[in-house]
Amino acid sequence: MDPHGIQALCACHENRPDALLEILHAVQQRVGYVPPEALATIAAALNLSRAEVHGVVSYYHDFHTAPQGRHVVKLCRAEACQAVGAQALYDHICASEGIGTGGTTTDGALTVEAAYCLGNCALGPAALVDGRLVARLTRERIDAIAAGARADAPQAAE
Repeated sequence: MDPHGIQALCACHENRPDALLEILHAVQQRVGYVPPEALATIAAALNLSRAEVHGVVSYYHDFHTAPQGRHVVKLCRAEACQAVGAQALYDHICASEGIGTGGTTTDGALTVEAAYCLGNCALGPAALVDGRLVARLTRERIDAIAAGARADAPQAAE
């Protein structure tokens, strides 16, 4: 059984082992993440070990093995942003949202991840919020970002 069409994605790349990254990107684009159960399917199709496929998925930080939130905040934790309070902001948003490092809120509204240099060092602390660069973050601004993510969350059926 192949509910996500993983075998077809591999076949589109002629089951070539050198196409592993492209296949993983295609899986993540289709599913939203790389499901752990897809690793064996990909490995078999490409004649690789499951460990080899897992190694690639775990090495590259942009691959995810679980669904992300509807909104993603990648807070810079490189040295320049650290020097102007990025760690405190990261700790604050994780604590206020009740999540750990790289975690997603229980309602699936927000994922908070670390990023290591967004190239916006002069305007730190910086983050990517849904792929959009945000500079000079403060507690108030990070709280507003989190509140916006929650406000956008689907409401439970009544």
